[in-house]
Amino acid sequence: MAEFQKILAQNRKAGHDYHLLERFEAGIVLTGTEVKSIRDGRIQLKDSYAQVRGDELWLIGVHVSPYSHGNINNHLPERARKLLMHRREIGKLLGETTRGGRTVVPLKVYLKDGRIKVEIALAVGKKAHDKRDAKRARELDREAAAAIRGRRERR
Repeated sequence: MAEFQKILAQNRKAGHDYHLLERFEAGIVLTGTEVKSIRDGRIQLKDSYAQVRGDELWLIGVHVSPYSHGNINNHLPERARKLLMHRREIGKLLGETTRGGRTVVPLKVYLKDGRIKVEIALAVGKKAHDKRDAKRARELDREAAAAIRGRRERR
């Protein structure tokens, strides 16, 4: 069975702010109006994170705009949403985050075989000098690619 993924939202800043150590896929518990709103692309992952509470994993700080055609039963935009993962994976995340300096950040929300999934990553915050080094490396790669392109055009 072929897997089709349509990306609904991405947290591009996460790769800039964190060293991403390990990635996981999780399901998410949603209400009907949240599903419709997310399918419309009205979700924002900025400044969001995942937290282990008890033996459950919760997604906190994700903004899902209220559904435009919703009624009085529309959802709250910033409510905590439960993530669905295997107990073993949640235990691993709990152990890693209690170690200190590590957090769980959502990277993207996507549609996979008709279900909304969240890709989360175990991450360590980057220091300012790490961000500068990454920017410098990116610029050097860009210059090298431009030089190679220039050489090809001269031939």
